[in-house]
Amino acid sequence: MKVSQATQWYIFFKDNLLIQKNANGNYSIPFGIQPPIAPSDGQRIHRVLLPTGIYVFTFMINYPIAETNLWLMKGLRASFDYLALDDYRAAGKAYQILYWDQHSRYCPVCGTATKQHTDIMKKCPQCGYELYPPISTAIIVLIRRDDEILLVHARNFRGTFFGLVAGFLEAGETLEQCVQREVMEETGLTIRNITYFDSQPWPYPSGLMVGFFADYESGEIKLQDDELSAGAFYHRNNLPELPQKLSLARRLIDTWLEGKDC
Repeated sequence: MKVSQATQWYIFFKDNLLIQKNANGNYSIPFGIQPPIAPSDGQRIHRVLLPTGIYVFTFMINYPIAETNLWLMKGLRASFDYLALDDYRAAGKAYQILYWDQHSRYCPVCGTATKQHTDIMKKCPQCGYELYPPISTAIIVLIRRDDEILLVHARNFRGTFFGLVAGFLEAGETLEQCVQREVMEETGLTIRNITYFDSQPWPYPSGLMVGFFADYESGEIKLQDDELSAGAFYHRNNLPELPQKLSLARRLIDTWLEGKDC
């Protein structure tokens, strides 16, 4: 793919992103007409349109880049601590496009090799089936009870922090119905006053998190054992370790702590 003007290059080895070290001690995404390294054999360069209307480019390599005084590689989550927020978000979209490319090489209907038609569409030359980057929608909810909130530790959490009840939207559900179902399934509690907060792309690997506030109504906590290892209501003055700042969960919690959730 020919690039006519300088742009950012989002280069990944698996889910590790190549980051440039700058003389001022900051970090950035490589920028230029040409990428700093070439894509590995068989890897396509993808053009990615950002919400700002700017195009950037992304591709995979099949080997890690050793850290030097100019470069380092960091996992996509960890890159949040190094990059400007807009660059971190752009990296997330770039990774989702690469993940889609890797998982859409063949038509799921007839098994024929697919062909890329646009930046975000592949088509089967045999049966005409079209493939677009899929997005898995999930809800996450902060449940209030007076000066307490419900915090849980999921078995798939990478760490000792406590977060919020979350789960994937099922076919035929509204988002609010999903919130009610997930809370009941995972904790045995009923809730009320479900209100929308915000949403966040969650590129691990291709999700959209939709956040809500809700109020406790009734019930005793009965944890879904295969999903959660711990859970309880915690007072605002005695909270456990919380999720990282990059997450919508943390934004929900911080908004509640600041009294801005009404």
